[in-house]
Amino acid sequence: MNAQSYELGTIEASEQLIYDLYIDLRRKANHWASITHQTAQARMGYVGQHLVSVVTGYRGGRSGARGRDLILPNDDYAEIKTCYRVDQLGKCNDCDARVASIELSCPECGSDNLHRNDDSKWLIGIRHEEEFASILEPKYYYLVLFEFTDLHSPHTIQSSIWRVESKVPGFSLCMIDYYMNIRSASRSKAPFNLWPYQLKFDVMRPYLIYRSLISQDDEIETVVFPGESQLHLLKPLTDYARSRNLTKEKILKFAEYRGLQVDGTQSKSKLLGAIQNSLDISDPHLIADHLAKALYSEDIQYYHPSLPSSIREKIEPYLG
Repeated sequence: MNAQSYELGTIEASEQLIYDLYIDLRRKANHWASITHQTAQARMGYVGQHLVSVVTGYRGGRSGARGRDLILPNDDYAEIKTCYRVDQLGKCNDCDARVASIELSCPECGSDNLHRNDDSKWLIGIRHEEEFASILEPKYYYLVLFEFTDLHSPHTIQSSIWRVESKVPGFSLCMIDYYMNIRSASRSKAPFNLWPYQLKFDVMRPYLIYRSLISQDDEIETVVFPGESQLHLLKPLTDYARSRNLTKEKILKFAEYRGLQVDGTQSKSKLLGAIQNSLDISDPHLIADHLAKALYSEDIQYYHPSLPSSIREKIEPYLG
């Protein structure tokens, strides 16, 4: 009997729902937890932890929300963050009715003029000084993303995992800037929002270590697996012209790091285009590092002497 044959308000429906969405899910979550040593709680963030364990071959620390998400060799460990963009509610642009991701037209008026949301992001929380001092202790941060390949045709789900080294300038300087400049000026003290495919993510030198495609009929095709890892390259620099974080002053600083002479009177877009045309792309790591230093160094230089030693020692080369 399929779910469509059940009626709301019936005992049969209530019992089947508990079986499908609690008993069966809990049993399977416990089975995988015995293999991966991740938490047995069935939430999408924890599904990401199980997936990273299976893909990398490293067990978890049964940590759940806090602790060592992935146990690495030589007493190292990693953090895992999951962003789930698949089942977000959208709306009809014609009648403002809410539209589920699986609905191809408005359930109220039948319109296909829909607005789909894809504004979920990875959250990295630093609640106090002790957590700030340990933010670079994990060797890696694994970033898991579930999304539709085409937001306007929600048939195929893409599951990806990127690996980011905590010590690289794009990550380490970003965390300092968040805690010392953004969080300190915020009343809410909200976690850091790391947006997939945006500038701050791109300069972190993320490596794509896993990708699979899940079809509408639940077939899975794995297209990237460890051993085939790919560096997530920067976009053409002009794509970042609208970034508020990348000011003209920071663009000029990036040009200085690259040893390039540019006309500082030009617009941001033209400046970035001129730099792109002169850029030696043979070392993409260094390009990302120079762009990260240009983005953050001036804004955090003042705090350098007062940073925890666990952080200051790791970022010393980037602020010299």
